[in-house]
Amino acid sequence: MKIHEYQAKNLFSSYGIPVEKYVLCYDAEEACAAYDAMQMERVVVKAQVLTGGRGKAGGVKLVKKREEVSQYAGNILGMTIKEYKVEKVIISEAVHIASEYYVSFTIDRNTKSVILMMSAEGGMDIEEVAATMPDKILKFPIDPLIGIPDYLARRFAFELFENSAQVSQMASIIQKLYKLFTDKDASLAEINPLVLTIEGNLIAIDAKMTFDNNALYRQPQILTLFEPTEAEKTEAYAKEKGFSYVQLDGEIGCMVNGAGLAMTTMDMIKLYGGHPANFLDIGGSSNPNKVIDAMALLLRDAKVRVVLINIFGGITRCDDVASGLLTAFEKLKTNIPVIVRLTGTNEKEGREMLKGTRFRVAETMGEAVQLAVNS
Repeated sequence: MKIHEYQAKNLFSSYGIPVEKYVLCYDAEEACAAYDAMQMERVVVKAQVLTGGRGKAGGVKLVKKREEVSQYAGNILGMTIKEYKVEKVIISEAVHIASEYYVSFTIDRNTKSVILMMSAEGGMDIEEVAATMPDKILKFPIDPLIGIPDYLARRFAFELFENSAQVSQMASIIQKLYKLFTDKDASLAEINPLVLTIEGNLIAIDAKMTFDNNALYRQPQILTLFEPTEAEKTEAYAKEKGFSYVQLDGEIGCMVNGAGLAMTTMDMIKLYGGHPANFLDIGGSSNPNKVIDAMALLLRDAKVRVVLINIFGGITRCDDVASGLLTAFEKLKTNIPVIVRLTGTNEKEGREMLKGTRFRVAETMGEAVQLAVNS
């Protein structure tokens, strides 16, 4: 689960992490009123959307007078950034930046621990730094039994700063960010950039947090911030129907019984030059309603141009699956090609039942995938 910058900053502030002054606004008139109330010559108008890359997309503007606030707020509100429509902005205090840094906590599956990442190369292009100069990204696994006591926090802070006052500020921010991360079951807590002002203060002028969906039941405060994206709504629908589903960017919709087989199907699609639109494990049942629900899920994705149904019949017999498919597609209205591969118990009977129907039947996974890729 993702939250907006202003929501993350509210959490930062509640844990004592220094942030700049800001006001949330929903239209240009509110933005101008916020500018008047803040009584600052320079402010920053920042789009609030659940994605990165706002600065490069024109969603962050430094302004120096009231007329510019109205102009830029009006331009930013309603614009689209990576398929997200901007419906709110914040008017932020413009600080005097001397240098920029990066600091975050996330989960590292290699060390099976929380990991602290820091860099003296903070800012918009931190991804490029990670790709081209990985040695500039400092990483420290955190032992959950030890956490970050004062001596460790100061040791980490000395990696970026020499001035004792800044080391003390940085150590405090690291400890507070770690506590916030663990208290709220976060999967990411990121400050980029953490700026050193010319006055010598460290301030988080951007904030990003994501949370473990499986822990939201014990985070009622965080759950109230949830603004599901279309992909998250689709995944919630899938969970409600008892499916394991992840949406991807391809065009071949996959309906498979079994997680391992589903992953293999996706690999095979890539091997033959196609692109899977999803991971979908429907479990072991020939219930026609399950097929209808699964197809409705796949057809929510406008990019899907063909559906590949890959079934291994173990306990569930292939002829039962075929019967379920025929019943389900009597109720479904779609012209999208459907490829079916049935293997396992009563596979010959199942394939025979589907002959002469709207389905294109394959005997092997390779044959089925090739049909799907070439459809």
